[in-house]
Amino acid sequence: MKPMVKLNKLKKGDKIAILSPSFAAPGKFPHVYDLGVKRLHNIFGLEAVAFPATAKLGSTGEERATDLVVAFEDPSIKGIITSLGGNDQITYIKNLPPEPFIQNPKPVFGYSDNTHLEHFLWMHGIPSFYGGALFTQFAMEGKIDDFTLKYLKLALFESGEHDLEESPVYSDMGLDWNDSANLEKFETFLPSDGWHWDGDGNAEGVSWGGCLESIDELLRHGIELPSLTDFENITLFTETSEEMPSTEQVFRVYRALGERGILARVKGVLVGRPKAWEFGNEHDEEWQAAHHAEQRETILKAIRTYNPIVPVIQNMDFGHTSPQIPLPYGGRIRIDGETKKIFATF
Repeated sequence: MKPMVKLNKLKKGDKIAILSPSFAAPGKFPHVYDLGVKRLHNIFGLEAVAFPATAKLGSTGEERATDLVVAFEDPSIKGIITSLGGNDQITYIKNLPPEPFIQNPKPVFGYSDNTHLEHFLWMHGIPSFYGGALFTQFAMEGKIDDFTLKYLKLALFESGEHDLEESPVYSDMGLDWNDSANLEKFETFLPSDGWHWDGDGNAEGVSWGGCLESIDELLRHGIELPSLTDFENITLFTETSEEMPSTEQVFRVYRALGERGILARVKGVLVGRPKAWEFGNEHDEEWQAAHHAEQRETILKAIRTYNPIVPVIQNMDFGHTSPQIPLPYGGRIRIDGETKKIFATF
């Protein structure tokens, strides 16, 4: 496994590139973008810098690739926060030249379709953070909740090993960005039933993974993955998006990971709380609870087919959920099965 470089932590006053490697959400919802930029300055002391494709709806992969390269090569830019996700990074991330990134490593924040970008960085020894998108975390409706704020500050400014906590509440029911008045309102939070553990062993490994639908595309399109030897030192993490894939789809992706020899080798598996509500596909609390349970059972069944002992922890607070931990991607994850604690190196 290629050793991960140690990234510089950010400082107040640093310039941060706001990029749209997938959907250019700032071009459609400028009021949400403005709120995120304002909070970056007022709460975190960081200065946002937009690039040509940041708000350009319909930008090409080449234009977005240029923004990424220029942002990494610009010494005044100390980090990158993605505006949102999308669904087409698979078409161009594989063509990025590695040298600008290897020679100028800096932290990247994002999740969902940004799995492809963060996987690319991982393959070149550059860690990142799976979470902390401008629109969904920094421009959270009402205010940034205390749980998310704590972990954003950890990821941005602090180093070392920190324990990951369980949030007592969660939400994946957003408010409509088309109505700017919703930015003053608050999400509806529901009680969380906490993490679900299976396996009581201790484990430690470097994190790799992302959105399960994006991992599926990595597999389908033949993108280079970590080697099987690498996976012997990896903690796998996955979560599912607003597409809410069926249990059959989830099972098949996990089965593919098993058939490739990956599940037999990983040190541990972390699973984010699955999204169970989306505009146009709304569900009540009973359906959401059933969806969560069915996905947990499906994932565990697939994993146990290939690995009977690896610790599996599900319903965690990363990915398409709120509050959210920006999980270190390429950071060391330590699982203590006896105390039921998880630690991540930021």
